[in-house]
Amino acid sequence: MIIDPATTPRGELHSLMIRCIAPRPIAWVSTMSRDGITNLAPFSYFNGVSSDPPALLFVASRHDTGHKKDTLLNIEATGHFVVNVVPESLAEAMNITATEYPHGVSEFEKAGLTPAPAERVSAPRLKESPVHFECELYETMHVGVDGAGGGTIVVGRIVLIHIDDSILKDGKVDYELYHPIGRLGGMEYTRTRDRFTMVRKKYTPGM
Repeated sequence: MIIDPATTPRGELHSLMIRCIAPRPIAWVSTMSRDGITNLAPFSYFNGVSSDPPALLFVASRHDTGHKKDTLLNIEATGHFVVNVVPESLAEAMNITATEYPHGVSEFEKAGLTPAPAERVSAPRLKESPVHFECELYETMHVGVDGAGGGTIVVGRIVLIHIDDSILKDGKVDYELYHPIGRLGGMEYTRTRDRFTMVRKKYTPGM
């Protein structure tokens, strides 16, 4: 199969991309508007960027109407956000926060989740999540059309990391205790319970 993006409808292209670019980690992004309204939404175009300075990125796509999502609007207004991780135990709650509620509705309340104060940013943390990255906005870059189908890359500088002791073993994050989930295509997700290890080889002359 060969796909030409120039002749493929946007919906079909999006479906193909998210099925092939998988599994993807999930950024559960919490923000707060200037009016003090909290927002919580998952984004699966997400990853780390650098460790000096520590930074991460996620992509905020547009609504089907073409409007910016509350998450992006809040970040543009305040310059602050928190990325919380999604453990398997919170999958159902995360799915509730993926609902496109009307502007001004707090997904924390709809999902029965608890906002907790951050230490260095104005956005709240998600108390129930075991890992939080407090972030200050580093840069945004819009890619694509200025409407449905376009996406804004949000790069955040990590200013503080919270890791719950319950997922640590000998000072390191233990996947037997952590259990983050990943996003696949369609309505599918994946667990991290089935893993394998490979030791990276070091180059030596004659290899």
